[in-house]
Amino acid sequence: MTLIDQYKGLRRELYVLFIGRMMTNMGSMIWPMFTLILNRKLGLSAGDIATYMLLYSIAAFPISLVGGKLADKYNKRNIIIVCDAVSIASYVYCAIVPLTIGSIVVFALASLFQSVEWPSYDALVADFTTSKDRDRAYSLSYLGANLGLVLSPTIGGLLFNEHLNLAFLINGIAIALSTVLIFALIRDVHREEDDSAGSVYEAAIESDASTFRYLRTNRVVVLFIAISAIAETVYMMWDYLMPMDMAAAHGEAGAALYGTITSVNCIEVVLATAFITKLLTNVRGPRKMLIGQSLILAGYVIFMFLYRSVAFCYVSIIVFTAGEIVNTIASSPFLSRRIPASHRGRIISVMSIVCGGVGAALRMVVGKIYDGRGTFAAWFFVLGLGALILAGLVLMGRWDRKDYKELYR
Repeated sequence: MTLIDQYKGLRRELYVLFIGRMMTNMGSMIWPMFTLILNRKLGLSAGDIATYMLLYSIAAFPISLVGGKLADKYNKRNIIIVCDAVSIASYVYCAIVPLTIGSIVVFALASLFQSVEWPSYDALVADFTTSKDRDRAYSLSYLGANLGLVLSPTIGGLLFNEHLNLAFLINGIAIALSTVLIFALIRDVHREEDDSAGSVYEAAIESDASTFRYLRTNRVVVLFIAISAIAETVYMMWDYLMPMDMAAAHGEAGAALYGTITSVNCIEVVLATAFITKLLTNVRGPRKMLIGQSLILAGYVIFMFLYRSVAFCYVSIIVFTAGEIVNTIASSPFLSRRIPASHRGRIISVMSIVCGGVGAALRMVVGKIYDGRGTFAAWFFVLGLGALILAGLVLMGRWDRKDYKELYR
């Protein structure tokens, strides 16, 4: 069996979502450059950037909750289409007006509506699969996202100095193509029937049952969300501290260098995701996440000490990306197998809110440290958070074996 063969036999709708994510991300030239746009184009400091990110996260809190509620109550496909329409209009507007804080607010609106649709997108992948197919389905979705990102960050880096408005326009066109595809080819959104022993944990509960009451009785999911929030902060440093360090060390070439490094990240994901998915087929979720987070931290250590060397910037991103792949293909399947199908959207949105809020607050701390004490102090703080993540994953693995015994049979 080839590595690609492991993705055969899934529902047709999953392949449509795969192509849709790929097409959307072919135009994703803005977000990887967002820190540089605020820093280099609008002259904001690291602390100011973190403040704007925190304000964005605060605005995203109620919107994400609405997205989760909508995903559990209404047709998820239609939610994606409506949210994409708003995002497309916002990107086109940003393409035709001068770059200001006002246009950045419109860009943030587009991103917020992408956040509203995320619980629907993520829940659809789970709905379209049984528990045994979950890992490869999420792996396929992740692979599609990164196939689209292979060239877009590099092109974005090249457009950054003189033609940033064109990057906004391309982003809007790409999302439009993806939306048309989903509208035309996804009609059936029924949930797959699953009769495996472990599926007992996914059984629907009463739709009006309180999400927070459910979470209070599920320590593994609560700990997973807490770990994910800190992990999200650590992960953010690759598009927060890293581009600022590259700009400081390499001057005008920093944006293009960061663009190519982002493309290396995506190329590695494309080339290695299927292999890593196959390699770790029999490794349990908590252990996969432990491996993934360890590799992410190792990549940061290399960058922290050697970022003035272009060659070692690439080495660091290769190690970091291996960790990103392992962590990504483990996290979503892990959560989806442990929450009721009736509440997937809401729990995903709660996790998104917690991750966004904690991430923005901690990023502000990192920004203050960076502005006040320099890059090494900021990176040491990040590595301390990483050590906390590893300890939490060890504890979560122990609890998981006790609380979800059917999944370990």
